[in-house]
Amino acid sequence: MKSVHLVAALVALLATAVVAAFVLRAPRLDLPVAHPAPTAGSQSIYFGMGCFWGGEKRMREVPGVSAVEVGYAGGDAPKVSYEDVLGTERAIRAGVSHARNHAEVVKVTYDPAKADLAAILAAFWENHDPTQVGGQGNDIGSNYRSAIFYTTPEQKAYAIQTRDNYQKDLTRAGFGTITTEILPVRNYNRAEESHQDYLLKNPDGYCGIGGTGVKFGLGGARLPPLDGATLNRSQQLVMYEADDCAYCERFDKEVMASWTSSVPIARTKVPQAPTGWTLAKNLFATPTIVLFKNGKEVSRYTGYTGDKAGFWKWLGFQLLTPEQQSIAFESGTEAPGTGPYLDEHRPGTYVDPITGVALFRSDAKFDSACGWPSFFEPKPGALVFIDDDSHGMHRTEVRSASSGIHLGHVFDDGPPPTGKRYCINGSVLKFIPDATAKR
Repeated sequence: MKSVHLVAALVALLATAVVAAFVLRAPRLDLPVAHPAPTAGSQSIYFGMGCFWGGEKRMREVPGVSAVEVGYAGGDAPKVSYEDVLGTERAIRAGVSHARNHAEVVKVTYDPAKADLAAILAAFWENHDPTQVGGQGNDIGSNYRSAIFYTTPEQKAYAIQTRDNYQKDLTRAGFGTITTEILPVRNYNRAEESHQDYLLKNPDGYCGIGGTGVKFGLGGARLPPLDGATLNRSQQLVMYEADDCAYCERFDKEVMASWTSSVPIARTKVPQAPTGWTLAKNLFATPTIVLFKNGKEVSRYTGYTGDKAGFWKWLGFQLLTPEQQSIAFESGTEAPGTGPYLDEHRPGTYVDPITGVALFRSDAKFDSACGWPSFFEPKPGALVFIDDDSHGMHRTEVRSASSGIHLGHVFDDGPPPTGKRYCINGSVLKFIPDATAKR
């Protein structure tokens, strides 16, 4: 009868696997999640998925799960704390301990009469990379190993059977062998309260990249990577994001929503290079913004907590020449009469060379004979002004509001109607002529 039950459950799994897949669902985690209360017949199973903050977040959203908590299990010590686990791992790496360390785990509670255990296991397989050895992503160590710690014979049978089925899916998709250990639970310790519901308490916390992208029970089907043939091979940015990632949402709202940079940016939830292109190394967290040149990764920016200036500075160091970098980020100055645009008279717009945001129009430009491009009026909101007492003088520094780069200074000896002279380094401007402008 048990084998019949297993087959029936696996058939049901095929219908629910996509619903359980992290890569396709995007539940919001800033609101409490309603779960049925645990019943007298509830059971628990323990999953090691790398950092237990992300694992708890993902398993909480699986239909039929009544409770989740994080802790440590599978090690030799009966009682441990977070610091104990870290200390044991350091001792193991140093070769002074041969103890078996605990893994960070998510304790998942469910009612077998109401929940589909196979679907819960499918969510476990899909939401991390079970083929990685010695950790998950950039969380390296045996304390971050992939594991299933069961409490009933039925859980063990389901774990083994789903593992074998998922291995077939992974193999078809080009992945290696599953390394997940499947053992009875041993020495479970509930983690400190600060770790419980961590990403509900800290929605801007660490976001892992997710799983392999391979869906359980669908023959190795996976979301396709970006098509390299449709992108700008010479210079292209790609934002790698994940579902329910607060960092990603913030970057999208604060940076991508108003993107005007000349460098195109694409977005994907598949942690792979565009087809025909190459990443320098694996992706470990979201958002990660990768700059590709000639189809190869040249730099990346990982994580975003609202530091727009930091992001634009990173991009600026990839796009600007050393001379431009000195002016933009070290408040340098080009020698008078040496910069570009002194003799530029076509109608058009002068923009930030990194963000592409408009700074000045050509009809506000005038010849001040000072040796630098001069303007009497900026675009509204394009600049920020900072008191500058360097070099024994009191001046007003001008910076780009969008990227924060240094542009020059503003003086009160300009022409009407403003009476201002914005003395700007031409090297940190980019001129875009109007479509009707003649060369």
